[in-house]
Amino acid sequence: MMGFVWVGMLALSVCAALLEGRLGVLTGAAMEGASAAISLCLSLAGALCLWSGLAKVMERAGLTEKLGRLMRPVFRRLFPQAGNDPVALGYLTGNVSANLLGLGNAATPMGIAAVKRMKALSGGTEATDEMCLLIVMNTASIQLLPTTVASVRASLGASSPFDILPAVWVTSILSVTSGIVAAKLLRRVTRRA
Repeated sequence: MMGFVWVGMLALSVCAALLEGRLGVLTGAAMEGASAAISLCLSLAGALCLWSGLAKVMERAGLTEKLGRLMRPVFRRLFPQAGNDPVALGYLTGNVSANLLGLGNAATPMGIAAVKRMKALSGGTEATDEMCLLIVMNTASIQLLPTTVASVRASLGASSPFDILPAVWVTSILSVTSGIVAAKLLRRVTRRA
């Protein structure tokens, strides 16, 4: 669906540029945007590699497992079935750890693996309440260090890329809390129906 949206926006831009007689301006802006996108991708790649490498070091050093044990009481309340499975717990811990470090791209593969494990544990073909809750939490993405956003801010010349931390903490806590509450309330409503 998003492909159609992007193609539609592109077609509208070209049509508007043709009607206004400004096709040259559109071409120049497209080239400038493409150049800026490549520069941004390269600057983000460095930060993503750094933090993904740090996450891998944490995993190999056993810190992820220790973090999993520390978070087990919370995960068992939120994910009763998956919280008791060591494999699912490992994936959940990795996913949450990556989100805490602001690494949404690194969190995604672990989140997918956690959902696959949850599906195997449930034995069903439909999404369970635990799977939906994980997706809600992943989308809300609680963050302690918004590394990707800070990298973008640094690449665009911000003198203090991490000065957004208090705002990120407040919005992260509020979004995750409201997502969890909504998921729990909707679970109760759908079970009554």
